[in-house]
Amino acid sequence: MVTRLKKNKTMKRPFVLAAVMLGMFLAAIEATIVATAMPSIVADLGGFSLYSWVFSAYLLTNAATVLIFGKLSDIFGRKPVFMIGITIFLTGSTLSGFSGTMTMLIISRFIQGVGAGALMPIATTIIGDIYSKEERAKIQGQLSSVWGISAVTGPLLGGLFVDVLSWRYVFWMNIPLGILAMLGIFFFFHENIEKQKRSVDYLGSVWIVISVTSLLFILVEGGIGIPWNSTEMYGLIGLAVSGLILFINQERRAVDPMMPFEIWRHRIISIANLTSLTTGMILIGVSSYLPAFVQGVMGYSATVAGFTLTTMSIGWPIAAMVGGRLLLVIGYRATSLIGGTSLIIGALLFFLLSPDKGPVWAAAGSFFIGIGMGLTNTSFIVGIQNAVGWETRGIATAANMFMRSIGSALGAALLGGLLNSRIQTFIQNKELENEVSVDTANSLLDPQQNASLSHEVKSVLQEGLTSGLHLVYMGLLVLAVISFILIYFLPKKGQE
Repeated sequence: MVTRLKKNKTMKRPFVLAAVMLGMFLAAIEATIVATAMPSIVADLGGFSLYSWVFSAYLLTNAATVLIFGKLSDIFGRKPVFMIGITIFLTGSTLSGFSGTMTMLIISRFIQGVGAGALMPIATTIIGDIYSKEERAKIQGQLSSVWGISAVTGPLLGGLFVDVLSWRYVFWMNIPLGILAMLGIFFFFHENIEKQKRSVDYLGSVWIVISVTSLLFILVEGGIGIPWNSTEMYGLIGLAVSGLILFINQERRAVDPMMPFEIWRHRIISIANLTSLTTGMILIGVSSYLPAFVQGVMGYSATVAGFTLTTMSIGWPIAAMVGGRLLLVIGYRATSLIGGTSLIIGALLFFLLSPDKGPVWAAAGSFFIGIGMGLTNTSFIVGIQNAVGWETRGIATAANMFMRSIGSALGAALLGGLLNSRIQTFIQNKELENEVSVDTANSLLDPQQNASLSHEVKSVLQEGLTSGLHLVYMGLLVLAVISFILIYFLPKKGQE
């Protein structure tokens, strides 16, 4: 089993980089490209009540397996784990395209998510392996730009496939690209590794999967599919808590733990991971609720709403590229502090957002959030990879991505709860419970349904939506400030 990777001067690094970026692109584009195709998928397969599970299934298995694959790559090497991950991902993609029912599609998305759990951390870790400390900053910036590119091209490609071919090609397009990525890694990435017997912490893997899966079920279905005050919910909470306790106990006594807790003793790792939790919440808050404000409150079209969100996807890769160079000059902490300041500026612009401000103001806030995400994410990944050796680089990288995924899931639940409760309060205050519900707010986002609403109902829903989204943006500002405070405690240059 693997303990160390030796330098290989004959390795064709540009080809490996291209293969790694292609693999990351496939995993990153899944959210945006599928979102564009969902109306056509529902029209074809039915099952509107399962709509959210097409996204949640992918998120759930991705978050639940990312730590496992990160650790396996530290034991068996990056190459075999990456190849297995992309094979699983392509299997899920193929089955998704052939789905005849919404249930089959959701099961296929579960499989896709498992594969993505290997793609994201291993791709980033491979770059950490084959480039020096000085080179990593620049290359990780390029790697981060994949997120921005996927966010911009996803909706365009999704719309093109739906309009010209079929929604099924949204999934099948992964097959040729995935095969190219596999060939690139197979032929050009060479691991010269020494072998030493190391055990696999299977029990730890079981407990973390049970805990994370239960937590994400709670966040996705809590108060919607599963009532908060129900036996099922109490059972899920019990599973999440007991799974976490058993996982921690197992890791403390395991000979070769899946999550070596000593990596958290590195201040840059513990601070970066905690900050990734809060920035993950910010990211989902902007992505999920900015279009609702632009369409439902401001009254603009979906195209304009998409523009305000796209600016974040433009700011992110630009900042990632610049951040990679800044790291070498001013260090992780200073670069991250600039990113934290940008997050606060973006969140402040959202906090001050009102219907009369217009979409340009919203786009500016989105752009600053993108700048902040690009600078902090690049700083964290490079800092984490420089803080540990080859033997723990895979799990250290995966742990950071895991924290951001959990942050996004928590943010979706918490911020969504704030919004729904505020709209419900407005409806109750106007004594309209018998006429409308929180779900009626969806009508504000559809021009035809919007026109059919009475003036009183539309007024109440718009006031409730405006007030609720203002509360969400207040939450984003608080999270941005917390992120900045956490970043402040990163080790200074020379202590990294």
